[in-house]
Amino acid sequence: MTDESSSPVEPVTGEGKAAGDEPAQPSPPRRLRLLLTVAGVVLVLDIVTKVLAVRLLTPGQPVSIIGDTVTWTLVRNSGAAFSMATGYTWVLTLVATGVVLGIIWMGRRLVSPWWALGLGLILGGAMGNLVDRFFRSPGPLRGHVVDFLSIGWWPVFNVADPSVVGGAILLVVLSLFGFDFDSVGRRQPDGGEDSVGRRQPDGGEDSVGRRQPDGGEDSVGRRRPDGGEDSENG
Repeated sequence: MTDESSSPVEPVTGEGKAAGDEPAQPSPPRRLRLLLTVAGVVLVLDIVTKVLAVRLLTPGQPVSIIGDTVTWTLVRNSGAAFSMATGYTWVLTLVATGVVLGIIWMGRRLVSPWWALGLGLILGGAMGNLVDRFFRSPGPLRGHVVDFLSIGWWPVFNVADPSVVGGAILLVVLSLFGFDFDSVGRRQPDGGEDSVGRRQPDGGEDSVGRRQPDGGEDSVGRRRPDGGEDSENG
């Protein structure tokens, strides 16, 4: 005989959440910490290598690494990455400052670890070159960036330059393949998210006690996809 006085109990998933609850996504502050950690590593590496280059290298006197193809070559760059846009130092400084502030603001909403990595590379590289813009001669906003590595026909560069370019390429690839900065999974064509506890393309939820795509529920006393109930519920 069924005890009708007993109240139904919400089924609990393996994560300790009631059926129908959305699984928790990673906390954005964790991604912000990842972004800042990557940026900090790039920044420290860029500053240390520039200080060593200034102390150990003489301008105009390349030091061979692999013949004449790869050399240590100290130059002062008034332009952007890889010596581009020379003569617009103060404009580049303002643009880089805006990029840094924008990335820090965007970092508060970050969920994707790959976006955190890409933005961290860009942030660290931009800050590394900004240190030169503000603190090296000929003066604030007009400081020349220290470059020291030459490879073949490619313009002389430093650690910050490939970091910025590599981070930008990573973000473009993520966008092309449907990975948004504020979600963990890959974006589906209809706006849903992928599996593993995330929203399905048709608005339903995955198994293990969560709502099914057609609005029904799974077994063990829960509503079946066709609206009925399973045997354990009588």
